[in-house]
Amino acid sequence: MNESQVQKIPVIVIFAPTASGKTALTKELFSESGSHFILNAEIISADSQAVYRGMNIGTAKPEPELRKLIPHHLIDILNPDQQYNVSDFVKAADKACLDIAGRGKTPVVCGGTGFYIRNFLYGVAPTPVSDPQLREKLKTRLASEGNAALYNELKSIDPVSASKIHQNDSYRICRALEIYYLSGKTRTDFAIEPKLRSQYDFIFIVLEPPRKLLYERINKRVDLMLEQGLEEEVHSLIKAGYTKDMPGLKAIGYHEWFEYPERGQIIEAIKHNSRKYAKKQFTYVRDIDFGKHFDYEQNIEEIYLWIKAKV
Repeated sequence: MNESQVQKIPVIVIFAPTASGKTALTKELFSESGSHFILNAEIISADSQAVYRGMNIGTAKPEPELRKLIPHHLIDILNPDQQYNVSDFVKAADKACLDIAGRGKTPVVCGGTGFYIRNFLYGVAPTPVSDPQLREKLKTRLASEGNAALYNELKSIDPVSASKIHQNDSYRICRALEIYYLSGKTRTDFAIEPKLRSQYDFIFIVLEPPRKLLYERINKRVDLMLEQGLEEEVHSLIKAGYTKDMPGLKAIGYHEWFEYPERGQIIEAIKHNSRKYAKKQFTYVRDIDFGKHFDYEQNIEEIYLWIKAKV
């Protein structure tokens, strides 16, 4: 690290879709029991659903044993009825980075929400402040017309943003439409020119197993979730008063239980949506031209050496 970078906080950033091996990788690299322990670190979760309490199985949160070995941040911080967006994430991640670095450890931002990862690296675009009246009108339209209608409207206005938003993500659909109706510009128009944030010295890693292998793992992961009690977890959330329209229960693995009458259909939908989501998340990091891509199983030694050369 040169003199101009001395004041920067070193941060390891790992993007990895679901079932790609990120939890195993962090254990090997940042737990003293790991085969390639490299440094004392704490994990900042870049997972848009792991923030929700009571949603443990469907979000594949790290096991409590691992969280004892390596402290994790931004997990179990909200109830499923509370909204959480990329600005919330970046602010919280920045605060956690300062805290972790201040205690002499290395922050590791790790997760599969590519939108969060990208905005942590480059900063959040300065879009217009939300307008309560317009937001309420969009919510009313959402209730009467449904997600598909507003999503199709967004596709006609801003196809680039729409391609990165799931049709069930009503919050981000409404926010993108709100930006357009407030400013006359699309969310894509507000996208900032990629320039890494200056307060950090980033080490960026992408875990990218071969597509066929990743999809097989996703299917097996869903089967394991069901064995672990995913269906019971969903029912317990419903019993606690949470509904399908709440932010947490719109997540993959949860909203499907409200949409299909048969268990077999639900399972296939979760697998299909998980595979589709994993593919979509790569769109946020595909054009990032620094860092390195790895397939974890084949490259643990290479990842270890690559990080070691940079820290």
